[in-house]
Amino acid sequence: MLFNLLAPLSDQFGPLNLFRYLTFRSGGATLTALVICFVFGQPIIDWLRRKQREGQPIRLDGPESHLLTKKGTPTMGGVMILLAVTISTLLWADLRNGYVWSVLMVTLGFGLVGWVDDFLKVTKRNTKGLPGKNKLIVQAAFSFAATLWITSITRDPIATAVVMPMFKSAVFNIGWFFFPFAMFVMIGASNAVNLTDGLDGLAIVPVMIAAASFAVFSYFVGNAIFSNYLLINHVPGTGELAVLCSALVGAALGFLWFNAPPASIFMGDTGSLSMGGALGAVSVAIKQEIVLAIIGGLFVLETVSVIVQVASFKLTGKRVFMMAPLHHHFEKKGWKEPTIVIRFWIIALILAMAGLSTLKLR
Repeated sequence: MLFNLLAPLSDQFGPLNLFRYLTFRSGGATLTALVICFVFGQPIIDWLRRKQREGQPIRLDGPESHLLTKKGTPTMGGVMILLAVTISTLLWADLRNGYVWSVLMVTLGFGLVGWVDDFLKVTKRNTKGLPGKNKLIVQAAFSFAATLWITSITRDPIATAVVMPMFKSAVFNIGWFFFPFAMFVMIGASNAVNLTDGLDGLAIVPVMIAAASFAVFSYFVGNAIFSNYLLINHVPGTGELAVLCSALVGAALGFLWFNAPPASIFMGDTGSLSMGGALGAVSVAIKQEIVLAIIGGLFVLETVSVIVQVASFKLTGKRVFMMAPLHHHFEKKGWKEPTIVIRFWIIALILAMAGLSTLKLR
């Protein structure tokens, strides 16, 4: 909004020219989201605590320590994140940009699914919430609409193409198959972040790292000069997604202030589904879906651990891990929660550096 209102006035007042720069507006989005979380975070937590009273239901089959350390902690903290990301993006992004609106649609749509899921868990006092089938149907609807929107504003021939990182000419146009592929990326990323969200601060920092990485990718992919120099496919207009990704970084930092161990609030599915969906939608828009699997490798690892655990138990009656997702396995082995969280953060940072390196490896 500020770009649309103030940038045209830069001819009359020179300093307003700053609003033309993506870097300036991305920084502004980060700080705005951070301030929103700091200002409204505690009131939101207090309100949720009054409404929920007993907090998020704790799995009885989970680690025994959770029944003591996490009981009574309110959930739905994703509302704080969504509020910060939405306001910051609307304030600092170019509101004429279709990529921004399509990613925001996925973010808020998936957040709504998560909110309903959290609401049912809290009101019914169980950990089941919204049936998985219903979740997938609604997620599929939002992701299909976003894919249709993104492909309609992306220039040919890459509108329905999959780009392989590290190969400057490896672009595969898969036509209508791109729709199920893109939907799988968005839904898969959303649920992968959801599976990772099991310990205080575990999911929010890897999300923040991934969002910062995709802010860089969005800036370069949307810039004709940089994309030509780096030999990556230029997608005009996607540079504005750097603003949204930066807002997500600021919101994640602000939420971490309250989610740091011992957490005052959990993000719940409201936060995890929305943030994962946002990362997936951004990767589809900037044609870096494969890179998402690298940068978000920690989320992939957690998801694979669940798939392997379920498949092994159904086929052989035996479990590969003491408990899935993977972070619970290490809890069962006796690792302290802060140890697991920090080591997983380190892994996420290493994977992000590996993903960013694909910008130059062509």
